[in-house]
Amino acid sequence: MRLAVAQIISSADPAANLELIRDYATRAKAAGAELVVFPEAAMRAFGHSLKDIAEPLDGPWAEKVRALSRELGVVIVAGMFTPGTDGRVRNTLLVTGPGVDSSYDKVHLFDAFGFTESKTVEAGENPVTFEVDGTVFGLATCYDVRFPALFAANARAGAQVNIVCASWGAGEGKAEQWDLLVRARALDSTTFVVACGQGDPETIGAGPAGTAPTGVGHSAVITPLGTPLAALGGKPELAVVDIDPSVVDEVRAKLPVLTNARQF
Repeated sequence: MRLAVAQIISSADPAANLELIRDYATRAKAAGAELVVFPEAAMRAFGHSLKDIAEPLDGPWAEKVRALSRELGVVIVAGMFTPGTDGRVRNTLLVTGPGVDSSYDKVHLFDAFGFTESKTVEAGENPVTFEVDGTVFGLATCYDVRFPALFAANARAGAQVNIVCASWGAGEGKAEQWDLLVRARALDSTTFVVACGQGDPETIGAGPAGTAPTGVGHSAVITPLGTPLAALGGKPELAVVDIDPSVVDEVRAKLPVLTNARQF
């Protein structure tokens, strides 16, 4: 399977971000990709109000992403915000394309490093997997990458690939932690990990939006044995990568961590 990682830098403008998605998805399709992954907060960058742009999964922003996926004949995964309860939103991944219409609400909220996501975001409750041409994908968002159980749960549900969409916060050692975590989650779950983060705003002359986690880049595609097939820097970039899902069975025969795991 050929897939693409679209490391974009979102702005406050959902319409402008749709054009970014169109541009990168069109280029991914031209390169032969069947699926293109965009970061968390592709709808609107953190550091701006989320409540006023949150919309249902059948709202106009999501419908435009669906129309684009139909036009191009490619599956798109993109971060958006949907209405929650008590005035909060949900941090949602939309998955749409030929034969696929699904979504995932971020389970683990980023109440860490001085940021309190739970003030404005309502947590999701369940893991989600979806299938494209016989390959099963699991979904995760940003802070979820620190929790191996979610990746293992996706793998036990059949996932050969785990997708992580992020807007990773900058700070001392944070990029190194991201690199370590995405590789570790591949090994924990013996899945490919497709990790797509927002690019670093400083690479385009824009500073971070206060304390909001706007992105450091470092998107990557990792094999089930933890080896990078692609590893990006901080700038906006499109990476197109071929993966062979049959490798997962071969790795699990040699390294049966899911089978050997004990519950405590």
